[in-house]
Amino acid sequence: MSAPARFDRGHTDDLMSFLAAGPSPYHAVANAAERLEKAGFRQVAETDAWDASSGGKYVLRGGAIVAWYVPEGAEAHTPFHIVGAHTDSPNLRIKPRPDSGGHGWRQVAVEIYGGPLMNSWLDRDLGLAGRLSLRDGSTVLVNVDRPLLRVPQLAIHLDRSVSSEGLKLDKQRHLQPVWGLGDDVRDGDLIAFLEEEAGLAAGSVTGWDLMTHPVEAPAYLGRDRELVAGPRMDNLLSVHAGTAALAAVATSGAPLTRIPVLAAFDHEENGSQSDTGADGPLLGSVLERSVFARGGSYEDRARAFAGTVCLSSDTGHAVHPNYAERHDPTHHPRVNGGPILKVNVNNRYATDGPGRAVFAAACEKADVPFQAFVSNNSMPCGTTIGPITAARHGIRTVDIGVAILSMHSVRELCGADDPFLLANALMAFLEG
Repeated sequence: MSAPARFDRGHTDDLMSFLAAGPSPYHAVANAAERLEKAGFRQVAETDAWDASSGGKYVLRGGAIVAWYVPEGAEAHTPFHIVGAHTDSPNLRIKPRPDSGGHGWRQVAVEIYGGPLMNSWLDRDLGLAGRLSLRDGSTVLVNVDRPLLRVPQLAIHLDRSVSSEGLKLDKQRHLQPVWGLGDDVRDGDLIAFLEEEAGLAAGSVTGWDLMTHPVEAPAYLGRDRELVAGPRMDNLLSVHAGTAALAAVATSGAPLTRIPVLAAFDHEENGSQSDTGADGPLLGSVLERSVFARGGSYEDRARAFAGTVCLSSDTGHAVHPNYAERHDPTHHPRVNGGPILKVNVNNRYATDGPGRAVFAAACEKADVPFQAFVSNNSMPCGTTIGPITAARHGIRTVDIGVAILSMHSVRELCGADDPFLLANALMAFLEG
């Protein structure tokens, strides 16, 4: 008989808190680490020697986290079960010389990160968050989570063509937010403001990685509150589910035949090629060091990787009621229908037949329904960290996720049941 679901609607309540607390990848991984600490995990430094001890451990690097749980008696060649996700989302990021403006307006110069639906950033109350780098080499998180910035749209009276030709936005000219009034724009004003917000001494900040975020809180939506609207579901929804599943497995006391892992990377939205991205060395380094710390050889490493499976969990496309023709006619994933299995024969997704069987077994064990997604042949298919992970590490990878609407919008939409259905499936998979 199938096991009952272990996460319920309370998981979705918690997801909304997680989304609100993660305005940047750095905040998201700090939040995930705090939750894992409560489950008994401890941070290990990459510069330290690692030992063979059992239990939960994690590595933080910038906006990425890799966490794993070594059960008692794990051998050096014990394979891994990995949940992969990413922490970044498309947004507007602050330029090196942020202070700008004109015509009596003070503005902040921004650069487009990833592929946002640019129109969704117009006329939104925006905050500012990220990390500040100090003269001593340390970093401090900052989050101005109140209305601070706004990208004002041009009134229709000054652009009558918008009704007939649609909205046309120039990325350089039309997306620079305002944050005040005045003609005396001075270099350093924004950073000085953030130093004060973070309680830092004036002039102590020498570097920054900052981004805008909508300050409107996530919320249930619909007649029966069966939907959730909120920011950064792509892909903090999966990061949250993976964190919850790993913590639950680590504290369940159940015997484990695999080493469960969560790998949440940064920079997926712009290609994953960084030291914290899926196309970087982070995951492989952590897995190899775990093998070698337990006395393993290169042969043990090869055996462990050969038996390893990764579920690349990212959001996908639910059938859109106003654009159903954009979807494959026989594949219409519905919200609250359970997680989706993503397939593309041109390897934009990494799923193959044996991988599908792994995911189907996990869903059956967790008593969770799942759906299939494939792109319309007439449209290009997106991609994920799945093919990168499979190719870089030579491990079987399966692309899955939750079906949503408004992907890459400042505010996305999912079913209220799907987050905990995904978490249940991930927990069953991590249990091995």
